[in-house]
Amino acid sequence: MQGEPTTLPLTIHEERIGDQQALLHIQGRLDAVTAPELKARLKGLIQDGCVQLILDFGAVPFIDSSGLAALVSGLKMARESGGALKSARLTQQTRLVFELTLLDRIFEFYDSVEAAGASLKRD
Repeated sequence: MQGEPTTLPLTIHEERIGDQQALLHIQGRLDAVTAPELKARLKGLIQDGCVQLILDFGAVPFIDSSGLAALVSGLKMARESGGALKSARLTQQTRLVFELTLLDRIFEFYDSVEAAGASLKRD
């Protein structure tokens, strides 16, 4: 239909930082179509022992409940493995979704990737 947003392909660029830490630059909409891809990527990293994760949301213009569910799952898996999941550079829309769903109480947000990385070193 005309006027409806189209789902852009989700791209995830992964940077490994040591054996247990990774930075994921996420680009595109995180919705019902794309969320399973992110969830699978997070699960694979954690199963490989990479449990300290930073997610860069600077290029994510939209997130829905499916995207949130994938992130909650990733956070749970990371914590159960002794790790952490930190979020950086949220757009106004994505931060609002976290706030409206009260998930801002369980996720940690940082203004920059560097600040998120520094928080992992303190944990």
